[in-house]
Amino acid sequence: MMQKKNRAFLKWAGGKYSLVEHIQARLPQANKLIEPFVGAGSVFLNTQYKRYLLNDINPDLINLYNFLKAQPDALINDAREFFSGSRNDEKMYYALREEFNATEDEYYRAILFLYLNRHGYNGLCRYSLQGRFNVPFGRYKKPYFPEEEMFFFSEKSQKATFTCLPFEKIFTRARKGNVIYCDPPYAPISKTAAFTSYAARSFGQDSQEKLAELATRASKKRGIPVLISNHDLPLTRALYQGADFSMLSVKRSISQNGAKRQPVDEILAYFPPAKVPLQKKRKPKAANKKSHRAPLVNIAN
Repeated sequence: MMQKKNRAFLKWAGGKYSLVEHIQARLPQANKLIEPFVGAGSVFLNTQYKRYLLNDINPDLINLYNFLKAQPDALINDAREFFSGSRNDEKMYYALREEFNATEDEYYRAILFLYLNRHGYNGLCRYSLQGRFNVPFGRYKKPYFPEEEMFFFSEKSQKATFTCLPFEKIFTRARKGNVIYCDPPYAPISKTAAFTSYAARSFGQDSQEKLAELATRASKKRGIPVLISNHDLPLTRALYQGADFSMLSVKRSISQNGAKRQPVDEILAYFPPAKVPLQKKRKPKAANKKSHRAPLVNIAN
């Protein structure tokens, strides 16, 4: 019997809810799942590992997750007030967006991040070069308040540690017995399709190459399996050379109109773990035994 799928409480461009079964089938058993690009967390919510290390470069996302983990009742009750009809208004949205960009109160910022996500255009998360959230108003009739999904996320997050670090540093925290799943910003299909302003930090070809290098090194030299999702392109196939490929066709685009979403070819690249011999601990060298024989002394007559 198939388990019920759990939806993320955030709307998220490029979310993996529709691909969860395919990703589950390719993730091996492990004692911990590590996600350097957790996003809305659909894979986390639909897998059963003992522990999780969930990272994202977006500090607003991780700030929200940490508050939801630590104090779900307060956060959910306070956030509910922002889903009243009076706040589903264009002028109010832009006023609250301005407050979000100005405030240094982390708790209030977490609530506003949820509000902006659900009231903004199609779940986009986008920042200017100055680090200001700049997604336009979404014009939804009645934005959904994801109370049930938030409580589920909070309960499961007790098994998780959330971090906000560059993805390179997360690879250094992986150990044998862990598995890494990477859902990075996708390589653009065309020059005009690049979406690189997530969290005010670009993820260009250099980052794509670095990720592939780290995945190869983790699997071959450290025995840690890695699974990466991306667009199925000559570039990604070249970068992931040596991995096992699975091809998928997914309807995806940034559009409010579902009918306009066209199939896009995606790839799952699995880097299987190499057998890494256990390093034997070197025995400390035995200390030179001191001779108890008295030294010879020449005595001159």
